[in-house]
Amino acid sequence: MISTAIREANQEDAGSIADIYNHYIENTVITFDTETISTDAMHHKIAELQDKYPVLVITLGIDIAGFAFGSSWKTKAAYKHCAETTVYIHPDFQGNGLGLRLYNALLSSLPLFDIVNAIACITIPNQASIKLHEKLGFKKIGRFDKVGFKKEEWIDVEYWQKQV
Repeated sequence: MISTAIREANQEDAGSIADIYNHYIENTVITFDTETISTDAMHHKIAELQDKYPVLVITLGIDIAGFAFGSSWKTKAAYKHCAETTVYIHPDFQGNGLGLRLYNALLSSLPLFDIVNAIACITIPNQASIKLHEKLGFKKIGRFDKVGFKKEEWIDVEYWQKQV
C-alpha cells in the first residue's frame, strides 16, 4: 500500500506543482490561465503565497499527487479575511478521494491565517467540482455568464462560499 501525506509545500515542490497546473492550463478550461508556468515562476508564487496563506501538497509515495492553496480574493484591505481556494490533483490520481482530503486540510488551515471565508470560483459546466464543493459545505452564491474565453469557447463561472 502506498502511503499518502499532506504537508506544507516547499520550494523543491515547485516543478511538480507547475507540471500539474500546466496540464490544466494546456488541456482544460478549468483555469483561465492560457500560458504555462515555469518552475522558477512557481517558486516565486509559492514564496509569495506563503506569506499570507497555506500552500499544501498531497503526496502519494514519493510523488506529489496534488496541491492546494489560499490566495487573495480581492486586494482591498476589507477583504483580508477572505481567501480564494485553489485545488488541483494530478490527472493520474483523480477519483480516489485525494482531492477531498487535500481540500479538507486546506479549509482546516485557513483560520490559522485569520481567514473567515473560503471562496471558490468554478468554471461551468464542472459537475465533479460542484459535487466536491457541496460535499465540503460550500454554498453557491452567484453565477457569471460568458466571463471567460478560452479554447474558442465562452465559459461561465460560479462563485461558491464557505465560512471556515
